[in-house]
Amino acid sequence: MEDLGRSIVTERFTETTGFPFEARLCEQYGASRTVVREAVKMLTAKGLLRPRQRAGTVVQREDSWNLLDPDVLRWLLEREFSIDLLIDFTEMRMAIEPRAAGLAANSATGPQRLAIMSAIDRMFASEIHDDDPLEADIAFHRAVIEASNNRFMRQFTDLSEATLRFSIRRTNSYAGVSRASAIDHRRVANAIIRGNAAGASTLMAQLIEGALDLLLKAGRHEGRSSF
Repeated sequence: MEDLGRSIVTERFTETTGFPFEARLCEQYGASRTVVREAVKMLTAKGLLRPRQRAGTVVQREDSWNLLDPDVLRWLLEREFSIDLLIDFTEMRMAIEPRAAGLAANSATGPQRLAIMSAIDRMFASEIHDDDPLEADIAFHRAVIEASNNRFMRQFTDLSEATLRFSIRRTNSYAGVSRASAIDHRRVANAIIRGNAAGASTLMAQLIEGALDLLLKAGRHEGRSSF
């Protein structure tokens, strides 16, 4: 599934080139028909493939892909770099994470608040090389979304992590820094801990807006090109 999914998203297999027949895939991977069919079934569920009667399996256009699937997003990030993808995703973060921070200020449990502050401690530790700055940054954003206690927002955590692993380094390089500001993130955390929903939401929006502004400026400089 991993290899075939990547091959579709990176355009090795397209509507034009077609998708290999089952017998060829069995031979190529040394796999049984059952295994190949299961992989195809999983990719079909992700919107990448569609079975067609008497025509085998066909590759779907990108419009049909489940872009909210972490695997699909990860494969997209392995394609030739597109700043449009990061801009689109960061705009989606703007719609979700500030609201999640506000909800967390009102609903976070004790353990969830500890998780947020632990991530902040890790961000400060990374400044003296005692932790990984990327992992600490991601842990903070995951912890805030989890602490929203909104069942739909919490589904966003894996998707967020998949893209943040790529986008954080990119935006940090545009900003000319090696890591995100632990102080700015702590302001968001403190607002959550104090139960200041409006403040937490505003401060989180400012964090993400800063990243979005960097991407938009880079996009204008590079000439935005979509997949």
